[in-house]
Amino acid sequence: MPEPVIRTTPTRFDVTAYPGEDIDGITFAIAVEYAGHGKWAVRWLSRCLGADDEWDWEPQPSSREDDWLATHRFTLGQALAHAESHAPRIVVNGLTATQAWEKYGSKHKRDAELDEVPR
Repeated sequence: MPEPVIRTTPTRFDVTAYPGEDIDGITFAIAVEYAGHGKWAVRWLSRCLGADDEWDWEPQPSSREDDWLATHRFTLGQALAHAESHAPRIVVNGLTATQAWEKYGSKHKRDAELDEVPR
């Protein structure tokens, strides 16, 4: 019996303007996810970025028509460029990623630094 061929394939990149790695940063992360056939989707929460640079609700897979897919799938380079362009503009609870970090993230950073101090 032949040995199986092992393949490792990256299928997701997270793009964010949130400088910290704490839990609050998750909501600011834009996912660039492999969508098959050499194409990538740019997703944030339940939305998918279209070629018109607008966020749309993503239909269930069985409801996605070819014309919708054609305008919501990109090459990897295009998808990453779109995500990087939108990352600083994501707003959650009225705050951009940078504003959220300034308001809340610095507290997380101080807490983490306190946890690292030997007691």
